[in-house]
Amino acid sequence: MKVTVLSGGVGGARFTRGLLALLRDRLPDGAGGTTAQVTVVANTGDDLWLHGVRVCPDLDTLMYTLGGAVHEGQGWGRREESTRTATDLAAYGLGWEWFTLGDLDLATHLARTSLLRAGEPLSRVTARLAERWRPGVRLLPMSDDEVETHVVTDDGTIHFEEWWVRHRAAVPARGFVQVGVERATPAPGVLEALTEADVVVLPPSNPVVSVGTILGVPGVRDALRATAAPVVGVSPVVGGAPVRGMADACLAAIGVTTQAGAVARHLGLRADGGVLDAWLVDDADADAVPALVAEGWRAAAAPTLMTDVPTTAHIAAAALALVDRAP
Repeated sequence: MKVTVLSGGVGGARFTRGLLALLRDRLPDGAGGTTAQVTVVANTGDDLWLHGVRVCPDLDTLMYTLGGAVHEGQGWGRREESTRTATDLAAYGLGWEWFTLGDLDLATHLARTSLLRAGEPLSRVTARLAERWRPGVRLLPMSDDEVETHVVTDDGTIHFEEWWVRHRAAVPARGFVQVGVERATPAPGVLEALTEADVVVLPPSNPVVSVGTILGVPGVRDALRATAAPVVGVSPVVGGAPVRGMADACLAAIGVTTQAGAVARHLGLRADGGVLDAWLVDDADADAVPALVAEGWRAAAAPTLMTDVPTTAHIAAAALALVDRAP
């Protein structure tokens, strides 16, 4: 069984961890893993150069979460982290005023930067870093080319991470620009992961700046529309609010209401030129299901709050069952 996941950071990482738990239970390989092949294509639009190092927030969140090293309370970064380097840089009047890198996390960024500067593409660098963490998936960046999501505000354009982390999305966004995406090409293995999959899953990641950025890479949307595999998404919105983060601010900026049905229609039904066949919503949004079904969707409601790994495995099972791909 081949499963391909298009993922942002925390939500996508936690969903994939539950998906792997499900597959290990139902399709075990006898050695603690699974016979299923899971490929995760990660958003790299959040990436940025920060004081000389290349930071890849979503790739690292996936790697740390699936590798058992993530700070569970935050959902990102390393557990048992320290900030001695950042504190000492501040004593010199230098460092990161709004984006503090922990000491252990900084080691990852330094390793990545060293390999990139040696001429390695991001996909090979990611594979090299993942050798340490053994995430149980093939982890791919959406592209080896640099793509950065910028936010258009009334006072100018800023990097998405500055808008998200420094301003907490409090500055009204007038739109988003994926700088470099039109020239980017999918990283090696990305298109094959979509066309050869048995099922493609869009986990509860930000539909605008995570999933939307991946879909913006030329060739990805076409491959998703053309694949013989069913494509199922899990709503990141529960009861009119994002489960985590500030996806509502992103949706508002592009004129989409923060409702489970509206997010599904934004991504679109494949039969109508979109990218999805099925949409799993939370029980709180069960009233959206009849209208979606009437429009041609496979849709269902289930508890979708990822409170722990076993619960998330049930969510993954419900998503796969919706497209008849339950293992």
